[in-house]
Amino acid sequence: QVQLQESGPGLVKPSQTLSLTCSVSGASITTNTDYWAWIRQPPGKGLEWMGTIDARGSAYYNPSLVSRTSISRDTSKNQFTLQLRSVTPEDTAVSSCARAGLSPPSASWGQGTPAPVSS
Repeated sequence: QVQLQESGPGLVKPSQTLSLTCSVSGASITTNTDYWAWIRQPPGKGLEWMGTIDARGSAYYNPSLVSRTSISRDTSKNQFTLQLRSVTPEDTAVSSCARAGLSPPSASWGQGTPAPVSS
């Protein structure tokens, strides 16, 4: 069973960088049929895809966030990390990491972690 667990700093101040880590068990982030993503949901709004990293370490970003977002990975720890720079209160959201598997088709989600931005 694939399990994902987000971890982060909790409250972040405006203009700082939000850093969230997803720890994965039950699957390897280097499996070439899997993709690993970050998704967020601001209060009262819908889900927003932030970005994805694939098995080779190539990252793809939401165009609206690309200038402020980086996704990296640590294969020795089986973790991948999101960094969102220059945050504002509008970046307040519950952020989740997720896996999309292609063979066989499958999906797994973490439980989500609050990422409030406030001074």
